[in-house]
Amino acid sequence: MPNAIDLLREDHEKVKDLFQHFEGMESGDKREIVATTLHELAIHTTVEEEIFYPAARKALQETDEETDLIDEAWEEHHVVKLLAAELKKMRAGDKRYDAKFTVLAESVKHHIEEEEGELFPKLEGHLDENLGEKMIARKEKLQKRPVSSAKSRNAKSNTGSTENKRNQSRRSKGRGTGGGRRKRA
Repeated sequence: MPNAIDLLREDHEKVKDLFQHFEGMESGDKREIVATTLHELAIHTTVEEEIFYPAARKALQETDEETDLIDEAWEEHHVVKLLAAELKKMRAGDKRYDAKFTVLAESVKHHIEEEEGELFPKLEGHLDENLGEKMIARKEKLQKRPVSSAKSRNAKSNTGSTENKRNQSRRSKGRGTGGGRRKRA
């Protein structure tokens, strides 16, 4: 039976490797690494929030441990999601792109240190044995979702200027052609 904590540690190693790869790049397609990292983080945080954290909270409460670490972990996920959303809107050549990804990496590394150093030791031997299987099943479902790749986003961004895209968007919404809202089907 898969161990829930071991599964999370594997995910942690995967994203730390991606961060290290990004840091080692002088040039190349950083956007692809960022897209892969954000995808991995999205799956990981979803599994933690939907399955692991509720089980961890229950286990901590049953052992009379404080659940502050769970609350902090949720808030750290919130910060990661905000940074990820901003990165998704940026281009790899944008002025603060590398800096924003570096801050994301530092935040995630801090989160990993707290989970592995403080939370996981408190949970060892106190989690449901089937938790790992539930996490794997959810992760597999999330991995089957279509992911827009960085390459397809880059291709779209090269089809015209930002201003042209805005104009196309306005036209498709009916602005400038008689106004009004477009009816939904």
